[in-house]
Amino acid sequence: MVRRRKRRYKGCLPPYSACRMIAVVDDEESVRKAVVRLLQASGYAARGFASGREFLQSWLTDEPDCVMLDLQMPDLSGTDVQRALRSAGARFPVIIITANDRPGAREECMREGAVAYLCKPVENLVLLNALKLAIDA
Repeated sequence: MVRRRKRRYKGCLPPYSACRMIAVVDDEESVRKAVVRLLQASGYAARGFASGREFLQSWLTDEPDCVMLDLQMPDLSGTDVQRALRSAGARFPVIIITANDRPGAREECMREGAVAYLCKPVENLVLLNALKLAIDA
């Protein structure tokens, strides 16, 4: 496995010298932008992706420290993305965020390797706490 050097990201707030990069994958633009803004205001570098396919095409060149992933998206579901990441050997934590909590979904996502499963609307503090736990683990 190739080790990647952590980069300093533009817009990181102190005390982060090597800021954590968080990928936000959500097909709903308003949610994606709001989460990216929250993360940036909290001192993280964040990048939004409109689809699972878009994220999967880019993660090898700019590997995130964590990915926040919508469960229900039109091209690839969050679980499809999780499976693709796992089979590619990705080792960063995945946090699932969904507006459609269906029976068995939480268990399936956790079995696929998610470290947290949150239902929309998510309180800012709950989201940030889940993120901190995920990247500090």
